[in-house]
Amino acid sequence: MPRFRMASRRELLLRSSAWLALGATAGALAVHPVRAAHEMSAHEQELYAAARKEGELTWYMSHSDDATAQALGRSFEALYPPLKANVVRTTAQVAFQRVSQEIKAGAMQVDVLSTTDIGHYVYLKEKALLQKYVPENASRVLGIYKDYDPDGTFFVTSAGMIAIGYNSARLKQAEAPKNWTDLTDPRWKDQIALGHPGFSGYVGTWVVMMRKLYGWQFFEQLAKNNPQIGRSINDTVTMLNAGERLIAGSGPVGTAMSSAQRGNPIAMIYPVDGTVLIIAPSGIMKGAKHPNAAQLFMEFLLSTEASRIWVEHFNESLRPEVTPPAGVTSAKDVKTIRPTADEITKGIPEVIRQWRDTFGV
Repeated sequence: MPRFRMASRRELLLRSSAWLALGATAGALAVHPVRAAHEMSAHEQELYAAARKEGELTWYMSHSDDATAQALGRSFEALYPPLKANVVRTTAQVAFQRVSQEIKAGAMQVDVLSTTDIGHYVYLKEKALLQKYVPENASRVLGIYKDYDPDGTFFVTSAGMIAIGYNSARLKQAEAPKNWTDLTDPRWKDQIALGHPGFSGYVGTWVVMMRKLYGWQFFEQLAKNNPQIGRSINDTVTMLNAGERLIAGSGPVGTAMSSAQRGNPIAMIYPVDGTVLIIAPSGIMKGAKHPNAAQLFMEFLLSTEASRIWVEHFNESLRPEVTPPAGVTSAKDVKTIRPTADEITKGIPEVIRQWRDTFGV
């Protein structure tokens, strides 16, 4: 079996320092000022008054890159001063591990958990570790994002897509892979970047979907092309920007297009077999230190203000009132595919084991 080198966290941080600095600037520019016309329902006013006494909340999230996460946090603060949103952006499995450690230690720090692995919420709900709260805004999102948990302990608060990214300065569109199976072509040996399902819920869901479509032999063939494997799915964009790889085999559309908007030579191919649609939940942890602020934040995540930020960062809007600008590709413009919640819950632990056996990392 060939040996694979997994890029270290330090290497990835060093490579992406300039990119993250630009991202933080873009995120700051995307913050919406307090709208004079922002009107609160009676329930929202009650939450806001109670949340002001708590002063802050802590949000663990893996739905996006750091620039988008910070933009969401700062927008919440602008809408509800003087509340502070402590944003901790990490990968899905790392966030869940951190929460698990806090539960075991009896020292809960997180108030709202947002990961890209729906299996986390199934587990936490079974263990009675999620606080039931049905946001008013939950009834106002698009139908595809409603009713994932009839008991009201978690709600879809983010949606994005995975396609194939490529460095458009070094590879012509006509020559780029057109479908997922094209990634196994020997011509792409040493040219593909991937995230890791053991860290990223986005990648875990993508691997479950690819296994469903093509069987595990797809990954056995892909391994022969010696992909460079990071942790977060966003690391694939870092590798393209650094010129280390030509192709992001598991390419996060939102992060890639945000990077392209900043002038980086990145473009996307939406595979003919289907672009993977990621639907990601959030929930309030039972025993949260700031329960009212957490409930207000859940309302915000399902609001038009949050959807505007998601769209600005090339992700999907949850609200029908917010649509992408002309010329921006969204889920309605392409064929999308996604595993069921049960397939994700059962499948991600399975594919993490298979992945490590096949790729050696």
